This record gives sequence, structure tokens and C-alpha cells, in this order.
Amino acid sequence: MKLHELSPVAGSVKESKRKGRGHGSGNGKTAGKGHKGQKARSGGGIRPGFEGGQTMLARRIPKRGFNNIFATKYAIVNVSDLDRFVDGTVVDTELLKASGIIKKELDGVKILGNGELTKNLTVKAAKFSVAAKEKIEKAGGKVEVM
Repeated sequence: MKLHELSPVAGSVKESKRKGRGHGSGNGKTAGKGHKGQKARSGGGIRPGFEGGQTMLARRIPKRGFNNIFATKYAIVNVSDLDRFVDGTVVDTELLKASGIIKKELDGVKILGNGELTKNLTVKAAKFSVAAKEKIEKAGGKVEVM
């Protein structure tokens, strides 16, 4: 094999369309743009959302509320969900994901105090509610803030 014998794979290289090169080419005269109108002009594209000068939908609809894009979102787990683990287990985000209690970690895991806990577990999470902390420690477990 020599360098001058190399060629691209069949069908991988297309010839570019030569617009406006006579009517025999199939793309002559108006070059596939039709007759007149905004889209036939040079720079005749319009930006997304433009409605021909009419006020666009995004500006016509009333705006309500506020979305804090900087807020920390926690994956929430109740104390009752932790009762499925065996005594002495170290419960962290990886174990919660593996057991299917949470799907995504988000900005961390927060443990809430809904339900009862009978096992003594070491729970590692980003945040704990006061009730959750009390219930875990009452059951003989430990709370570790990550």
C-alpha cells in the first residue's frame, strides 16, 4: 500500500451542492430559495421564537413565582426507610443508591424523622432533621454529617 493509492471509503465523501449554477443543475436561478420573501433574502433567517413582529409567546404569557437556581436540593430519606438494614450497618449514599432508596444523590442526602427505627445504624448524610437525629441515637445508632 502506497500513499498515492489510498482513497476514502465508498459513500463517505459527498460532493458539495453547487447552488445557483444554472437551471440544468437543478439548483439554479433562485438556488432553491423560491421567489422573494424573507427567507429568500441574504441573512433572511429569523431567530427562534420570532413571530413576524407580533409579541412573542414568551413575552405574552404572565410571569409568576420565582425559581432559585442556586438552591441546594437534597435527596430525601425517611428514618422508616432505614429500618430495612441489618444492625451495625454503615449507611451512606452509595448504600442508599444500591438498595434503591434514592435514585440520584443531587446535592446530598437529608434524613427526615418520619416513621420509626429499631436498628442501631451508623448513618452518614449531608443533613439530618432534629427528629431524625433523635430517633437514630435513641435506637443506639450514630449520626455522621458528611
